[in-house]
Amino acid sequence: MHLLLSNDDGIHASGLKLLAEALAPLGKITVVAPNRNRSAASNSLTLERPIRAQKVAENWYSVDGTPTDCVHLAITGLLKDEPDIVVSGINAGANLGDDVIYSGTVAAAIEGRFLGLPAVAISLASFQPKYMRDAAQVSANMISNLTETSLPNDVIININIPDVQKSDLKGAQTTRLGNRHKAEPVIEAKDPRGNPIYWVGAAGPEQDAGIGTDFYAVNNHYVSVSPMHLDLTHYKAMEDVGNWVASCKI
Repeated sequence: MHLLLSNDDGIHASGLKLLAEALAPLGKITVVAPNRNRSAASNSLTLERPIRAQKVAENWYSVDGTPTDCVHLAITGLLKDEPDIVVSGINAGANLGDDVIYSGTVAAAIEGRFLGLPAVAISLASFQPKYMRDAAQVSANMISNLTETSLPNDVIININIPDVQKSDLKGAQTTRLGNRHKAEPVIEAKDPRGNPIYWVGAAGPEQDAGIGTDFYAVNNHYVSVSPMHLDLTHYKAMEDVGNWVASCKI
């Protein structure tokens, strides 16, 4: 099996290196990752300048672009052999609920799925992780089983792992995405010339985080596995929107 690995923390991130080591027994590993941290890049694709890819080691490529750029470039021209699966991570920090909208980790997996490959995003629920190596082994075990499982063509798997020792995990749960309260206000400051600058505020606290959600699973030491859907159409709203459209005079 040929596995394409990427991330949004950058090619030097420990989570990426440990994941590559853990997945190596499953087959050929190719890493195509951003040359620097591109967290919260979402699904952005670079269109107005060329993208540079530098080979930094055997089957390791550093790209001056977003996570989506990395996966797109890898599958559509950089690699001679198309991979069998895209794995993004391991991200330092959870990608739960609303986080998936902004996450470059999840975006890399989405791009792999857009381009026709099975795709998995993996995050560890701590910005200062203690048990990244354990998370890498958990990831390898799960992906090993995934290769023997048939999934729908429009599904991305979003995995979040609690930052605890492997022996302290209670198992894994299939979950839905929860959601957060409104984000904290921006933080205003001044640059050296006295002009106003702004820092984006912290993500809001958990709101929908009950049993069955990804938040609940991680908070209770379960690995959260959320199947995500590429079709964003809100089918339940089709009739109401249709009535409004019918009443519009264009």
